Amino acid sequence: MIAPDQRMPFVLPVRIYWEDTDAGGIVYYANYLKFMERARSEWLRAQGIEQGPLQREQGIIFVVVSAETHFHRPARYGDLLHVSCEVEKQTKASWTFKQDVTRDVEGSPELLVTGRVRVACLDAEKFRPRALPENLLSRERQDQ
Repeated sequence: MIAPDQRMPFVLPVRIYWEDTDAGGIVYYANYLKFMERARSEWLRAQGIEQGPLQREQGIIFVVVSAETHFHRPARYGDLLHVSCEVEKQTKASWTFKQDVTRDVEGSPELLVTGRVRVACLDAEKFRPRALPENLLSRERQDQ
């Protein structure tokens, strides 16, 4: 995983295994959403934030409320992908992430998938929207 630079998106490397591919030998489309989820979780972790303690100690969870993906080129078994994650928009109770999936081709990134994922902060018991905790808001302000 590549540590976040305040001017650069967070990037998670993901190797493609047989289990990630379909009968045609290309990455099954739904797996890109899994890769994006991992990148968002690792983005939080890189900032010292673990989702388990957030739920237990602060009573909040994050849920995906919308996901938009565009598929440009296929990935295949053995490819090493780079899944980026950056906050595009922040509201009182949600983040919208811009996420790209690329691979290196002759030293240049080749865009495979683009996505936008909106994640809401919810009360873990009531499943109602809840404001992002100040410690998360202040961390994000530092990154912008």
